[in-house]
Amino acid sequence: MQITVVGEEPRFAYDRVHLSAYFDGTPAAELAIASRERYQELGIETILGDRVEKIDRVQRIVTTGAGFRVPYDMLVLATGSKAFVPPIQNTEGLGCFVYRTIDDVLAIESYAKKVKRGIVIGGGLLGLEAARALKELGLTTTVVEFAPRLMPMQLDAVGGRMLRSRIESLGVTVRSDTNSTGVVLDEHRRVKALALADGSRIETDLILFSAGIRPRDELARESGLAIGARGGIVIDDHCRTNDAHIYAIGECALWQNKIYGLVGPGYTMARTAAGQIWGEAHHKFEGADMSTKLKLMGVDVCSFGDAFGATEGARGMSVVDEYRDVYKRIILSADGKKLLGGMLVGDSTDYDYLSALARDGSELPAVLESLLVAPGEARPQLALGDNSVICSCNNVTKGAICAAIQGGVTELAPLKKCTKAGSGCGGCVPLVTSVLKAELIAMGQTVSNAICEHFDHSRQELFHLIKVGRIKSFPEMLHKHGRGLGCEICKPTVASILASTWNEHILEPKHAPLQDSNDYFMANIQKDGTYSVVPRVPGGEITPEGLIAIGQVGKKYGLYTKITGGQRIDLFGARAEQLPDIWGELIEAGFESGHAYGKSLRTVKSCVGSTWCRYGVQDSVGLAVRVELRYRGLRSPHKLKGGVSGCTRECAEAQGKDFGIIATEKGYNLYVCGNGGMKPKHAQLLIGDLDEPTLLKMIDRFLMFYVRTADRLQRTSVWLENLEGGMDYLRKVVVEDSLGLGAELEADMQSIVDSYRDEWKVAVEDPEKRKRFRHFVNSDQTDDNVVFVQERGQIRPARQDERRYLRVVS
Repeated sequence: MQITVVGEEPRFAYDRVHLSAYFDGTPAAELAIASRERYQELGIETILGDRVEKIDRVQRIVTTGAGFRVPYDMLVLATGSKAFVPPIQNTEGLGCFVYRTIDDVLAIESYAKKVKRGIVIGGGLLGLEAARALKELGLTTTVVEFAPRLMPMQLDAVGGRMLRSRIESLGVTVRSDTNSTGVVLDEHRRVKALALADGSRIETDLILFSAGIRPRDELARESGLAIGARGGIVIDDHCRTNDAHIYAIGECALWQNKIYGLVGPGYTMARTAAGQIWGEAHHKFEGADMSTKLKLMGVDVCSFGDAFGATEGARGMSVVDEYRDVYKRIILSADGKKLLGGMLVGDSTDYDYLSALARDGSELPAVLESLLVAPGEARPQLALGDNSVICSCNNVTKGAICAAIQGGVTELAPLKKCTKAGSGCGGCVPLVTSVLKAELIAMGQTVSNAICEHFDHSRQELFHLIKVGRIKSFPEMLHKHGRGLGCEICKPTVASILASTWNEHILEPKHAPLQDSNDYFMANIQKDGTYSVVPRVPGGEITPEGLIAIGQVGKKYGLYTKITGGQRIDLFGARAEQLPDIWGELIEAGFESGHAYGKSLRTVKSCVGSTWCRYGVQDSVGLAVRVELRYRGLRSPHKLKGGVSGCTRECAEAQGKDFGIIATEKGYNLYVCGNGGMKPKHAQLLIGDLDEPTLLKMIDRFLMFYVRTADRLQRTSVWLENLEGGMDYLRKVVVEDSLGLGAELEADMQSIVDSYRDEWKVAVEDPEKRKRFRHFVNSDQTDDNVVFVQERGQIRPARQDERRYLRVVS
């Protein structure tokens, strides 16, 4: 069979679902779904950059704009959709854009370099993706939505409110329930403002329309094919139009008076049409799952099944967490025996399980509330039946995945290729991985601990490969031992290992794109989009001059100050562009980065010890200072905290730390693998009565062994629980040197100690690194979306109701 593909765009098929990845540094070429070589390998001819202008249904020939005449026996229309531009004035002005193609993205990026403000019309899925794009380009961004809430097709009023709170905390202004009447242009026909129905207007330099889609059915309409009353090429259950030789699939197709605007239904239609053309009559399109799981501007948003409870007798259950802006709502059948649908905002941990449960109709737990409040890792995810759809994009069931595994597919990448599960939006990959591991265990096989689909290695193995191979960058690591582009799992993991091994500055050009938000800005991002600054105060010891200096910085920049639980002073409310100046003044006063933002050593807490306390038997403050300065900057799988108590009264709470030291008459006892947090753990005694040099040697070995062997984001307590042999084994390795690694671990730690440089100081002194902290890439203007109110003599972020009031009165 001869297949010819004609495409209007000058590119081969690419992944529109991840179009915004372009702004994360993904080259346009890498969004391609298939290469020229793959088309040639399959024997498919391609005509790109040329649009079909006419269909001759009698002679069965299509004619392109360039004059090509291509005959056909069967024709598939996959013309997709176009962005809907509201019928308002001046939408053709300079600075007006839509957000649908790579060319659109390139045009937006080019224009944004010359302006400062942008508006997105439309607060749906694509609208928020577009807002993220403008924000990434450094523009002050406003979203204008006609409906009373964001994402009205996926979220109810509460979910919309939670999402709005999250989006506004990131510095994006949201105007909902707002109707626009026209674009205001200047004398050069450039965008100047957006006029609103209430007579007001919003000043802007760029307007991006993302108010929905309309099917591209003009070619079919001109060819006399049946078109729906509101557009769309009418198709039957076989994706066939009213012409037996023409099929339509995707966003241009209208099935049972419905347009499907997601990638999953498009793939299902494609399989149906292909099956029919090949003579496989059993292929039918019977509708598709419209579940969505997206991360919009860093916020998890999910909707699945009957999310609004339209089913007769349906009842709902909800959890609202206004502290974290998390909203979970599920819809149950009238008898409470079936999950019909739901929506999640701010926490998508349980999406895979819940959406599969809704599709499968499996029996629900006796305590229905557990569907909303039980931790994700406790889910009986693999109790789903074989008919449960795991991947809704490609309609892949658990049974199909298990059959492939039983047929010899034992790794994630081949499993995705074989079954197509996880190859669409990628949201189901964690559940696919769980099914793979459970099935392999059931078959008696060894389960891979690969960190993600881009590496066939665990974190421990990645550490070994980096150290032994002297690999210094993520691209080098990917080239030698991985595949693809990497993801939010492997990038920060490799970045952490590189820092633990070579201790290069995290904002070096080759490392900066790998960091998460906190490490990228070397400060903790807060709920309102500002940052907190925590200078290091070793052992909690600080001079009056140091206290005054911190107070002066806080006063100068209008920051909120608080004593932390780790004996430090936290300065809240700093804008990104202020960070280098604040750091510079703190450095001038003798301070350095406290690494409160990183997976690294935070603090070593201490009591006053024998210096002042009548019970103290050792100088706990002096030791705490020396220990904290020794291990500052050490990157690790999770954050680390230490403590030094001058006696067994334990005022520094050392036995609740990752490593804790308690003074004795004979020296020091070393406790390890304790922590606070969600699951507090008591530290266990590793060895007692140590002098200081031996104590430091034991801590060196313990920390480096943890850094080498723990999984990503695994705290020391969990690491110990999973360590075969537990504390007895750890004691043999660290104290008795049973593996013969003692000297090597000590040398590795000494290398980190010797190469330490204050991260803040390096950034302050490097002009190129300082540029990263400008709010706008093309302007020194600051972010005017940050709103504070006074409380107890200091600032705090304004709540949503206060923000709206403050905007009105200002």
